[in-house]
Amino acid sequence: QVTLVESGGGVVQAGGSLRLSCKASGRDIYTTSMGWFRQAPGKERAFVAGIDWTSARTYYTDSVKGRFTISRENEKNTMYLQMNGLESEDTAVYYCAAQDPFMVPTTTTTDYESWGQGTQVTVSS
Repeated sequence: QVTLVESGGGVVQAGGSLRLSCKASGRDIYTTSMGWFRQAPGKERAFVAGIDWTSARTYYTDSVKGRFTISRENEKNTMYLQMNGLESEDTAVYYCAAQDPFMVPTTTTTDYESWGQGTQVTVSS
């Protein structure tokens, strides 16, 4: 199992930007598909974006397409989420997650074996 630590959350005004980072340790992630999820108060944890281990394929939930970009640097064992054009509806705790090696990214939380502790993103209007 890999240990994940998120950083980069904070408070930002609507229309602003943040970049989240997810640093992995315990094993290399170069064969691991990863994803970002978020959980708003009173709501279930939901898929935001995913990236396969080659970075060839990325996936986004419809509400963030064109605003968020997921990327990774395997040599740094790190994944990122660049968030632009933030809206109040993006306010949530953001979690990074990793699947077992060589799995195709999915949107289902139960398909991910490792989770970070989460980082709060608050967008003020």
